[in-house]
Amino acid sequence: MTSGKNTRCYPSGERKIERQISREKILVFQQNGSGERKIQGIRSYGKERFIIEIVSIDEALPPILDDTRDYLPSNIQADLVLDFLKHPDLSHDLAVFCRARNIPIVASGKKLRVKGALTPPT
Repeated sequence: MTSGKNTRCYPSGERKIERQISREKILVFQQNGSGERKIQGIRSYGKERFIIEIVSIDEALPPILDDTRDYLPSNIQADLVLDFLKHPDLSHDLAVFCRARNIPIVASGKKLRVKGALTPPT
């Protein structure tokens, strides 16, 4: 997160330094509400520090997805991606996509073998 300072002058001649804080954009991928508790936590504890965008996949999926392009966006613009997807093919392809674009991804509890994907235990 970056911050900058602006100086504002008032008619009385008083000068006041104001901080401008840019908000990080977090893109959350979830299936059937699987990330809702975490999203609520980020909103509650993060206050106004983050812009949260959610991609929800709520339809029944086959056990194997050879092509995930119908489910994942073709362009991702985010400072951080959170993966709460349940389908392993979607998680893998999302991690590969993020890696190719240098977007950090956190996929808690997953067993992804994609370099750069953070997979802390839950």
